[in-house]
Amino acid sequence: MTGRQRTRTHRLSPSSGCIAAALAAVVALLVPARAQQVESFEIGLSTNEIAITSNFTGARLVVFGALDNADARLLRQQRYDIVVALVGPRRPVVVRKKERTLGIWINRGSETFNASPESYALASTRPLSDITRESLRVSLSLGIDDLRLNIRDPETVGAAMATEPVGQVIIGESAVDGEGDPVVNRDQYASALRRIRMESGLYNQSFGSVEFVSPTLFRADLRLPADLPVGRHTVRAYLFRSGVFIRGDSEALVVVKTGLESLIDDFATRYGFLYGLFAVALAIFTGWFGRIVFKRD
Repeated sequence: MTGRQRTRTHRLSPSSGCIAAALAAVVALLVPARAQQVESFEIGLSTNEIAITSNFTGARLVVFGALDNADARLLRQQRYDIVVALVGPRRPVVVRKKERTLGIWINRGSETFNASPESYALASTRPLSDITRESLRVSLSLGIDDLRLNIRDPETVGAAMATEPVGQVIIGESAVDGEGDPVVNRDQYASALRRIRMESGLYNQSFGSVEFVSPTLFRADLRLPADLPVGRHTVRAYLFRSGVFIRGDSEALVVVKTGLESLIDDFATRYGFLYGLFAVALAIFTGWFGRIVFKRD
């Protein structure tokens, strides 16, 4: 009897080992499945509309968001990065180079960019070079240096050139060499355009201005210039994990003019000829009225 029990116990050992191995395999499969859950996030704005009045001197836009399915260990190690960008309306612009010849300023060259953002503001957790590689920044159009000024879709380009007024930016003699590779010259024109808009405050970026207010909640402050262009702006947020782009999210921001200034601007846009006649008539009346008031005997 004792011998049989010993034999039976000896036979159950392989079965127990198989069960333990099967359980270990299941656990091994479940752990990666949990670890491979893709992080997601959503953003919101402090306001979705900004009204421009005659005394508008600029503003700050607060962007807030929350992470979902974030890895707690990576959060503690600060391996997550957030980049938030406010991209203004894209419109065509011509950059012209002026040179002084015999005391007269003349055009010496120009480049047209068919989809240049009129304004751009960026905030990030760290400098962009510390967040991800240059090729990915170019692909995502992240940062002023890698901001895309052209679009390649011919239909979109044609529609933009036909419906949007073409802006003009004048650069100095030293901004572009004017010789050599056309691609190099085009890059120089693009750099000059970015520099001029940075100096005017239309383009700005701030590193370290995105902060986590809790392990999964973050906020970003974007600085808006006094001459913020009217139109539809887009707020885009990008989530990175250890330098790898995970996903993005976006929200719309509308900038409108209000008050008498808005009425005058709308009338001038819709009825340009009548607006011109009214301006001339007003100038003539003002001159005549001033002459009558200040007339001396």
